[in-house]
Amino acid sequence: MSVASAIRGQDPSAGAAPVAPDPSAPLAVSAHGLTKRFGERRALDGVDLAVPAGAFVSIFGPNGAGKTTLLRQLALLARPTAGTLAILGIDALEEPDALRPRIGLISHRSMLYGDLSAEENLVFFSSLYRGAPDRARIDELLRLVELDHRRHDPVRTYSRGMQQRLSIARALVNDPDLVLLDEPYSGLDPHAAELFDDLIARARAERAHRTFIMVSHDLDKGFALCSHVLILARGQVILMAEKEGLDRDAFRELYLATVGMGVA
Repeated sequence: MSVASAIRGQDPSAGAAPVAPDPSAPLAVSAHGLTKRFGERRALDGVDLAVPAGAFVSIFGPNGAGKTTLLRQLALLARPTAGTLAILGIDALEEPDALRPRIGLISHRSMLYGDLSAEENLVFFSSLYRGAPDRARIDELLRLVELDHRRHDPVRTYSRGMQQRLSIARALVNDPDLVLLDEPYSGLDPHAAELFDDLIARARAERAHRTFIMVSHDLDKGFALCSHVLILARGQVILMAEKEGLDRDAFRELYLATVGMGVA
């Protein structure tokens, strides 16, 4: 299965290129030659990205493809070995502090303080960049994630689903322009996953140009949520395309051929 044959209505023999984001649209993320080495190993190998503002990008790929490494670069948790990276029109390598308040990260790890209550966690993270916490937004988020009744309880007493819901509130407390999600559905039961879907939908509707980039092992879930798909393998972009231009079955075949065996 070739990349071109995954494009809906295209003849593979015609040599059509993948659908690319509209170059005239403002970009939330622009990366060129992004490379990350760990010793002799290249976790990222010359990655180029152009993510339009307001997009929802689902990143797929086998274990070891570089998905989480890429997300860490975008979250400003690590610097690339080489390449350029602009986020929200700002040079991320030169001005990371200007960007951190505008980026929210949701991971399969909650990144919460277990001995603090839900409210105390949100006050802390809200204060990191604002100086004074936004109490009105904290109250609103606790209601949205259905934790207002447990706001004073230590987070260590929460279930996995409750902690993940609170992690969404943590990521959104500063009203970010870019939301990064690293396998956020990992370990969630069906009810918790359904509530998570609703919270993500609310966050998308809250602001039209808010951009989401999600790493997922679940091909069906990731495909359903996204506006753009990205397949990463061996640290390189195999496909970056708008979902609207893709045939789902052909995309699945391409993905499975890329990962070798099943959904990795």
